[in-house]
Amino acid sequence: MTVSLNHTIVPAVDHRAAARHFATVMGLEELPPAGREGHFAPVRVNEALTLDFTTVPDPEGHHLAFDVDPETFDGILARIRAAGIAYGNDPAHPDNGRTDHPLCARGLFFCDDSRNLYEVMSPA
Repeated sequence: MTVSLNHTIVPAVDHRAAARHFATVMGLEELPPAGREGHFAPVRVNEALTLDFTTVPDPEGHHLAFDVDPETFDGILARIRAAGIAYGNDPAHPDNGRTDHPLCARGLFFCDDSRNLYEVMSPA
């Protein structure tokens, strides 16, 4: 059996709001609450991976990076722009409105209220 990541925990001020924000921007499916007493708000990333958002008192932001195809990138960028979410091509400046990424043809960073930094990279 190969090793694959099944889920990862994403800290948030409000786990349901953070999951909804991420799922909406990325065009992904929010799943029903999980864990004892529904303390996880999972988002299906692909057939093998979920991000399980959980509320914590003082969340430390995480950096989560995603490879996407050009069509998916265009959809994410359109949803970010429509929602007025700041984005940029530099993790130190995720609000400069640029998509010329240093590691790929197009890419961007955006943040959530819990200081999580999301990176989206496309080969074209």
